[in-house]
Amino acid sequence: MKVLVTGHAGFIGFHLCRRLIADGHLVSGIDAMVPYYDVRLKQRRVEILARSNAFRGHEVNLVDMERTRAVILDEEPDVIIHLAAQAGVRYALENPRSYIESNVVGTYNIIEICRERAVKHLMLASTSSVYGANPDVPFRETDMTDHPLTIYSASKKATELVAHSYAHLWNIPTTAFRFFTVYGPWGRPDMALFKFVDAMLKGEPIDVYNHGKMERDFTYIDDLVEGIVRLIPAVPVRGEPVAEFDSLSPVAPFRVVNIGNGQPVTLTAFIEAIERSLGREAVRNYMDMQPGDVPRTFASADLLAALTGFRPNTPVEEGVEAFVAWFREYYGV
Repeated sequence: MKVLVTGHAGFIGFHLCRRLIADGHLVSGIDAMVPYYDVRLKQRRVEILARSNAFRGHEVNLVDMERTRAVILDEEPDVIIHLAAQAGVRYALENPRSYIESNVVGTYNIIEICRERAVKHLMLASTSSVYGANPDVPFRETDMTDHPLTIYSASKKATELVAHSYAHLWNIPTTAFRFFTVYGPWGRPDMALFKFVDAMLKGEPIDVYNHGKMERDFTYIDDLVEGIVRLIPAVPVRGEPVAEFDSLSPVAPFRVVNIGNGQPVTLTAFIEAIERSLGREAVRNYMDMQPGDVPRTFASADLLAALTGFRPNTPVEEGVEAFVAWFREYYGV
């Protein structure tokens, strides 16, 4: 197939593109290369992708409708996997406008072009953050998600709603997947694992929020990519749910799917796994919960399994080891 991935220079987009290329697909990418974090890391990812003749990248900001349309019409993808977004829960407190522009406007442009282009499957990234204040665990796709706690999660929920409307009105087969705390090699420098490893190798303290009394459903990057790849042929069909717990819309070829490990790990246990991998102890700076944070995330992967036969299962110890090995090699430490 011809697959277009937005955000190909990002952490998840890079891994997904490599997998799609390895699977024999023709892959094109769109990325704005914004300097939210060190652009050199993004450039290095792109250099690796560019080694393949099956990949072609375009530096375009999705907010620019005309340039985005020109790329998509030229590439003629069968499937669009929309990952590009302004990421980060905490940065939304500093620069909320960037989330509206990148996540809402940029996603709207992609969806509108899909209406014009009539792609076979539109797949877009959402987040576990949309579950917000939901007290019931594990989080299921059919749970209410009307109480977002950050601009980031609100922007992602908004894109789900816009995509559903378009799927209903123009019959665009659409899958929105909700990611749960993705980590692994080539991860973003603003993510906890990257920050912790970097600080611990330098002998600096790490900030431990809510005094370590938090749990996250850490999902290894290879598991996430496996889930996305397996969902490509699982095209939603209006009126054809796969199970009684399917999130398929009753009025549109649209569903949401969690991609998470389904095994929450305490922040303390996560830090201990890093300590074992590095062979040194962390200096912990215990702090209160940050605004917008939640104490626990916990995915139900039942729908993903029903659709694809796959459940993420990489243990945190194994995933942390892989990240540390990459970090040491990449930075020579």
